[in-house]
Amino acid sequence: MYLILFVLDNPDKLEDLLSAWEEAGAGGATVLVSTGMNRMLNHGFRDDIPLMPGLDDFYKRIEDYHRTLFTIVKDDATLQKIVDATQGVVGNLDNPNTGILVVLPTAQVYGLEKNL
Repeated sequence: MYLILFVLDNPDKLEDLLSAWEEAGAGGATVLVSTGMNRMLNHGFRDDIPLMPGLDDFYKRIEDYHRTLFTIVKDDATLQKIVDATQGVVGNLDNPNTGILVVLPTAQVYGLEKNL
């Protein structure tokens, strides 16, 4: 089994990427709003959040952030399909402004079967 982590640079491609992952055999994926060190250093920290914020206050500039996706796959074939599907949506991952994909071998996973 493998844990696939992907930091998507362009959030406009999220819907297409999720569809491609599903077609490639991902049983599900978790999506987080995230940002990297470069964006934090170049764009600064959020200073527009009020003293008593509501949830909407945190998502005003959500389009400025990455999306980090993760999923678990059982075999090498599905892993390769997801890597290929990812590059089909965002382009060659060696190019700038596409994203970063990391694959980690996973020794044990609990609770996965109920979701498949």
